[in-house]
Amino acid sequence: MLGIVFPHLEKVRVEHVWVEDGVVRVKARTLDGAFPCPSCGVCSYRVHSRYRRHLADAAVGGCPVVVDLSVRRLFCDVADCARRTFAEQVEGLTIRYGRRTVVLVVLVQAIALALAGRAGARLAAVLHIAVSRVTLLNVLMALPDPRPPSPRVLGVDDFATRRGRRYGTVLVDVESRAVLDLLPGREKEPVALWLAGHPGIEVICRDRAGAYAEAARAGAPDALQVADRWHLWDNLATAVERTVIAHRSCLQGPEVSTPSARRMAAAPPSTLNPETGAEKWLVTRTRERHRAVHRLLARGWTISAIARELGLARHTAERYAHCKNLDGLIEGALRTTRLDDYKPYLIRRWNEGCTDAARLFREIQTQGYPGRTPQAVRRYLRPLRTGLGSIRSPAPVLKPQQVTNWIMWNPQHLRDDEERQLGEVLARCPELTAVRSHVHAFARMVCDLGGNSLPAWTDAVHADDLPALHAFADGLRRDHQAVTAGLTLPWSSGPVEGHVNRIKMLKRQMYGRAGFALLRKRVLLA
Repeated sequence: MLGIVFPHLEKVRVEHVWVEDGVVRVKARTLDGAFPCPSCGVCSYRVHSRYRRHLADAAVGGCPVVVDLSVRRLFCDVADCARRTFAEQVEGLTIRYGRRTVVLVVLVQAIALALAGRAGARLAAVLHIAVSRVTLLNVLMALPDPRPPSPRVLGVDDFATRRGRRYGTVLVDVESRAVLDLLPGREKEPVALWLAGHPGIEVICRDRAGAYAEAARAGAPDALQVADRWHLWDNLATAVERTVIAHRSCLQGPEVSTPSARRMAAAPPSTLNPETGAEKWLVTRTRERHRAVHRLLARGWTISAIARELGLARHTAERYAHCKNLDGLIEGALRTTRLDDYKPYLIRRWNEGCTDAARLFREIQTQGYPGRTPQAVRRYLRPLRTGLGSIRSPAPVLKPQQVTNWIMWNPQHLRDDEERQLGEVLARCPELTAVRSHVHAFARMVCDLGGNSLPAWTDAVHADDLPALHAFADGLRRDHQAVTAGLTLPWSSGPVEGHVNRIKMLKRQMYGRAGFALLRKRVLLA
């Protein structure tokens, strides 16, 4: 029975087992015989003395276990050995200076690796293991790093330890999908040094970051660089969205024709569309702020001084200062609200003579409006209470991100109404029609691994008046070899992206407070 419950005690003599105050206590002693000296390796038989060790063990039957072990101290009779005496260790049971059995040490290491600090301590308490969160962290940090062999196909990508401020680099063996190392920062030098210390790398999968390209050329000049296809597609989506924003006027649909709207067609110029007026005001304010911030930057002002001068939050002034795409900034200023989908109904009911905001609020609530108070309805109707009488129903406006998604998606995945609305937009805008054609051609290259068609694709893009796509095509030409390899070879950064998601999960599990060294340990040893 003891061999079944305590198999790790088979190399000692168990003298007595009893339960005291809810704790299972095992009294045992080591067997007689020779034991090698840990310094010189010569076996010794001469006993110097005995002493007792109290070892915590894994719980049995919901009760903690303590092993009271009597251990011999032996003489070392080798004259040249630095040791005069030494204590014997029992294989599979004890470790030097340890107060836990090997079984419990492995269990504590597993808890520390899976949950780290406080969460690990809570689980350990359920398992009747007395260990603090600090001890768990110390146990985890004491584990040795793995030493994997140099990979043949390496994946490189960055991850955020604090988004927008601090980053790290993850290196993955694409073939075995194992994490090789985590490096602080995402600069060229650490990655180049790591590559130089790991010869034999033949392929490096990376994103479009210039630092990783330079590091690969410096640390592994003979390796073939492969640009990841997902990042290429994401870069194309950004260029398409900028093109859609530049042609925002083409997204404006025909005005909704209602009887009241037709009657008001001949109304005096004082007729108001509050939604359009608010949109124009936001666009004007964004452009004015952008000009003011850059005017002060040209005079040498700091971001903090500009924020104080213009009455802006510092991060807002910084966003205007670092803005590379004013159209995208304007798109971000045009915020959407939960009331947007119900505004045409409110306008129609206003034109029909219903001016009670509370009543209109109850009506749209029955249609699914999630608001709990009529305040938003009152704010929207407030400009109409100035005696203007009626307004025209606003024309439906598609969001640039929505149209971008329709252009980037597989046409077979579009619903009938989405295909119809996209067709109406393309009929009004030949530039977006050309964009969709280029997107479909690039998608065929990605799916069919047709990298040889890349030069013809870039030439076709430059033949159209599409500045955002021109910039994307120029970037592909500058990184032509890596992009062609990414669109030709089967290698990609898919395994790397999976590990980046796992790193994010571990960060959130530790509430973002783990240092880089602890995060690295958990990633490498998981």
